[in-house]
Amino acid sequence: MSSAPMSSAPMSSAHPSVAPTAVTARAGGPLRGTVRVPGDKSISHRALILGALTVGRTVITGLLEGDDVLRTVQAMRLLGATVTRTGPGAWTVEGVGVGGFAAPPETLDFGNSGTGCRLVMGAVAGSPVTATFDGDASLRRRPMRRILDPILRMGAEVLAAAEGDRLPIRLAGARDPIPTLYETPVPSAQVKSAVLLAGLSAPGETIVVEREATRDHTERMLAHFGASVRVEPDGPHGRRITLTGQPELSPAPVAVPADPSSAAFPLVAALIVPGSDLVLSGVMTNPLRTGLFATLTEMGASIEPVAVRRDGGEEMADFRVEFSTLRGVEVPAARAPAMIDEYPVLAVAAAFAEGRTVMRGLKELRVKESDRLAATADLLRVNGVAVEIDGDDLIVEGRGRAPGGGLVATHMDHRLAMSALVMGLASEKPVTIDDAGFIATSFPGFLDTMKNLGAEIG
Repeated sequence: MSSAPMSSAPMSSAHPSVAPTAVTARAGGPLRGTVRVPGDKSISHRALILGALTVGRTVITGLLEGDDVLRTVQAMRLLGATVTRTGPGAWTVEGVGVGGFAAPPETLDFGNSGTGCRLVMGAVAGSPVTATFDGDASLRRRPMRRILDPILRMGAEVLAAAEGDRLPIRLAGARDPIPTLYETPVPSAQVKSAVLLAGLSAPGETIVVEREATRDHTERMLAHFGASVRVEPDGPHGRRITLTGQPELSPAPVAVPADPSSAAFPLVAALIVPGSDLVLSGVMTNPLRTGLFATLTEMGASIEPVAVRRDGGEEMADFRVEFSTLRGVEVPAARAPAMIDEYPVLAVAAAFAEGRTVMRGLKELRVKESDRLAATADLLRVNGVAVEIDGDDLIVEGRGRAPGGGLVATHMDHRLAMSALVMGLASEKPVTIDDAGFIATSFPGFLDTMKNLGAEIG
């Protein structure tokens, strides 16, 4: 790849250092009540981006107002869209149309948000503008080559990048985007989505082939906004997605369902804290996002769906969850794309199960906010749980209990932080995390939400 090197020293968008905030969770009484977790992060990012690529006004309700999504809000504003908050979770987007982005006057700073950064790279790749992408120290370590490879084939150009094709990256979008047929080398909804977003500006058909089906929110939402998208089976587990380029997207309301990845934390907490009885309301039930629910049910969890409904192309339901006696299971690698963000908290559930739980095919966890595979094993180990990594498999020896008492290094990873606190709610000794600051990237108000349900966190 031809590009000038770019210093990885902080740019004008550098993030000021903030003192870490340690938090401790300890066992207490049962968790009870009804909770609506924040809006789904994946849907929130996509609603903002596609709203910005639409001609007219898009109304969004239930938007996740965590830092990750607010970074995408700011990016859309810098690219020329008008994005306005009209109330809690309620936003409007006045779009500029496909290929209509303006050159941003400053760096697009995505903080800790890999999803926002990679999807907007795809959208910018189809517009004749140049933009610099950056993020915090954690995001600067994450791989971007997997996104750059297909969008460079479509006519975009990398003008500068840090070593290893990492952030900060200066990207020039294509003046005449080229449609492509791209087979994703790893199961990644972010790669697929970036290609489809770039393909909106290309004439003809852009085709993405994935060997294993990944979350399909982009395809669903493209259709919701009026694009022509065809999804067909390809191989035993894969899909072939065909997008007809250069549509005029039409405004369409988006009601963002509750995030199943965020719901995972009170869900697992209720399963492992004796006497708990919770209702989780309005949780997305897209089958490509509910691998955790299927796995926990196999482990013996009491999870009852009620009030099933549909809105904006996505299914959702309320779930009643009660304390359960769990047993170890084997989780197949084919399920990983449907629960890739939930493995840390599943590992916590596995620690409280009876018997061995084997989670297979977790290579993708090594390139999340942290090396999430190693960090999850460390989380369990420091709290007295027997765990090992065998290749890309995580093996947890559950004994129906966890000693606890550990200090967990969160590595700037919000999901590790919340998983460790969930563990502390049922462990024999309290569990402390070194920094709770990054929890707000996906679940603002997590600590208060859990306290209101009866959790001992502070």
